[in-house]
Amino acid sequence: MQMLMPEPQIFVERTLALIKPDVIDKEEEIEELILRSGFLIVQKRKLQLSPEQCSNFYADQYGKMFFPNLTAYMSSGPLVAMVLARHSAVSYWKELLGPSNSLRARRTHPHSLRAIYGTDDLRNALHGSLSITSAEREIRFMFPEAILEPIPAGQRARDYLNLYVKPTLLAGLTALCKEKPADPM
Repeated sequence: MQMLMPEPQIFVERTLALIKPDVIDKEEEIEELILRSGFLIVQKRKLQLSPEQCSNFYADQYGKMFFPNLTAYMSSGPLVAMVLARHSAVSYWKELLGPSNSLRARRTHPHSLRAIYGTDDLRNALHGSLSITSAEREIRFMFPEAILEPIPAGQRARDYLNLYVKPTLLAGLTALCKEKPADPM
């Protein structure tokens, strides 16, 4: 039996997605594409950031030539922040977004979201976290009330499943088999 069924694994990862001010009118269309790409939208909120908040969010870009334009653009109107979840969410979201320069995205990744919705290098329609670490930081920034628990992996995940999930399932399914209710729901 062990050979036929691989050990259960937990693959859920979260990333932050932002629909930027210039494409806020395409929110429903973009969300539909996100859902069809296998993501779950865990949290969502519409907000408008001040230039100071944008400066804090993009602190790692401070000192670069485009920084003042970036903070002005990102604070120019409302945006939609979403926490997306799925297996390898960060890398799949980056792949779906395409290159950060929308003009290059049109040439090299014509079906990417930035190629479809972006205008140029600055107005590239959407934001995505670059790594799991930046995703956690950005999610905390946009959703300060969010509880980000570390997702167990490897042996920790197997231990959790064996200790809590399997015994509960076994007891519940055994009771269900003994009772054989007409309507198990």
